[in-house]
Amino acid sequence: MPYISVNVTKTLSDAQKDAIMKGLGEKITVIPGKNEAALMIDVTDGHTMYLAGTRREELAYLDVKIYGETEFAYKKAFTEAAFQVVADATGIPADQMYLTFSQFENWGTKGSMK
Repeated sequence: MPYISVNVTKTLSDAQKDAIMKGLGEKITVIPGKNEAALMIDVTDGHTMYLAGTRREELAYLDVKIYGETEFAYKKAFTEAAFQVVADATGIPADQMYLTFSQFENWGTKGSMK
């Protein structure tokens, strides 16, 4: 189950949040074995965010967590696609977005640990 946390400085409409959810759901398939049916997305808007000691009005941070490992090329392709999805939905330029990718060999779900 992939988990994606999307934090943005802008206040978003429900339609914008839905566009992020839909777009990321489509793009997660870039990573082999991952699909929208198991994807959890947390969109949090209206954040006060600072970068290099300066408050930013247009900034986004995505934190992607996946069960298992995947190759760099798939992570790169997903990152570029995710930046485009968020840029299209929010108007925040891709050069004002940051993303981390974490991979886990153990993942708790359905009352147990995999």
